[in-house]
Amino acid sequence: MEIKFGTSGWRAIIAEDFTFDNVKLVTQAIAEHVKSTKEQVAENCVIVGYDPRFLSEEFAKTSSGVLAGNDIRALYCKRDTPTPVLSYEIVRRKLIGGINFTASHNPPEYHGLKFSPYWGGPALPETTKEIERLCKEKDIVSRIKEVSFSQGIKNKLIQEIDPGETYIKRIKELVDLKVIKKAKLKIGIDLLYGTARGYLDTLIKETDCKTVVIHNYRDVLFNGQGPEPDEERLKELKNIMKEQKLNLGIATDGDADRFGIIDSDGTFITPNQVIAVLLYYLVKNRGWKGVTARSVMTTHFIDAIAEKYGIEVKETPVGFKYIGDIMVNNPEDFIIGGEESGGLTIRKHIPEKDGVLACLLIAEMVAEERKSIKDIIQDIERQVGRYTSKRVNFHLSQENMDRFKQKLQGKPPPDISGNKIKKIVTIDGFKFILEDNSWIGIRLSGTEPVVRLYVETSSEEKLQSLISAGERFVKGNLGDTSLN
Repeated sequence: MEIKFGTSGWRAIIAEDFTFDNVKLVTQAIAEHVKSTKEQVAENCVIVGYDPRFLSEEFAKTSSGVLAGNDIRALYCKRDTPTPVLSYEIVRRKLIGGINFTASHNPPEYHGLKFSPYWGGPALPETTKEIERLCKEKDIVSRIKEVSFSQGIKNKLIQEIDPGETYIKRIKELVDLKVIKKAKLKIGIDLLYGTARGYLDTLIKETDCKTVVIHNYRDVLFNGQGPEPDEERLKELKNIMKEQKLNLGIATDGDADRFGIIDSDGTFITPNQVIAVLLYYLVKNRGWKGVTARSVMTTHFIDAIAEKYGIEVKETPVGFKYIGDIMVNNPEDFIIGGEESGGLTIRKHIPEKDGVLACLLIAEMVAEERKSIKDIIQDIERQVGRYTSKRVNFHLSQENMDRFKQKLQGKPPPDISGNKIKKIVTIDGFKFILEDNSWIGIRLSGTEPVVRLYVETSSEEKLQSLISAGERFVKGNLGDTSLN
């Protein structure tokens, strides 16, 4: 099979393409890549972590053995570990990189491998393309070097570690837990059987707030569902909040890099809204100025707040690696970076998504403002206007997907439902910005025949109208470029 890295690493179905042989192959390619780089690091080590999925520990041990066989010391995590914890350890120890076995929020039959280089963020395309190239070389299998896990431990080429303590200490420096404690919030926490167990719940419990914690144990099948903290998946948490009259609901995905937030009345607060309100909070309450970064399909609510406070917005392709790259290159000016799929980070943290941090920052904001998140959003909307957005996925046959790709390469439409297009952004996919600043975005999945439609405007009525227009464009006559 061909090893292909997507926006967040290589993912495949366990025992079909995600096999021990392929894990060895990819790790060998990574080992050769890091040995060829000239980066100055404190330790010639690669940290190896994993999420709670089936066979995670064994995949991680196998990978550690290949690293050790290539004379690269492997720091093997003793338990399933959040992605942001691994990123922080890379940066803190100045390691040469990290290998993380996770399929994030994907269904339980999937597994994945993500490589993070020395700077701590997800590998940029030039790095993953080099790893893919090495994987394709005819003699790569014969070059694989490995030792057993026990032999690696004996030879001190593999070391078992627990990176949790230093990460928790860092989070306490970034979040004001005393504010949360003083507000005496009542908080519901859904860990979705993921790696945030012992991190998010432990930090919240230190505030002495009333907490209700669910799904706080390992389940390799995630109760038969993907561990994605979206509105549908968090219905149980929402019901508990209503029954027990909690102030806030927080959740993280399988590897704790994404977040899900529920307001006191049971309203799901979208990632777009979370990123925007936290930008507002950090500027208003901490006085931060400088640069904020968002992916191309993320809300312009961020831009409106940034304009009000004189903050620069940098727009990136989809994928947190690009936001992380901006953060690394603007360490003192960076305020917050995020993307609509549920990831963010802030100044002086890591160039990687951190769901634990996001949840705690929201708790701090609610505690400090003494308001519901909806009330805070309404306060901001009175200053900068209203923004409502939605993403819709359309599944096509492979034949129609190919035809749709050709359609997008043709002449762009002059208008959308009677609204003239004033600008087309092609950073990643197609983003049609209309005269009233509403917009429609279209991206094609690189791994399956799925078209992702993104829409943002100023009202629910117009949102539904633009979604319908987008659906007609995607599913309609594939030879017609009209969106009307």
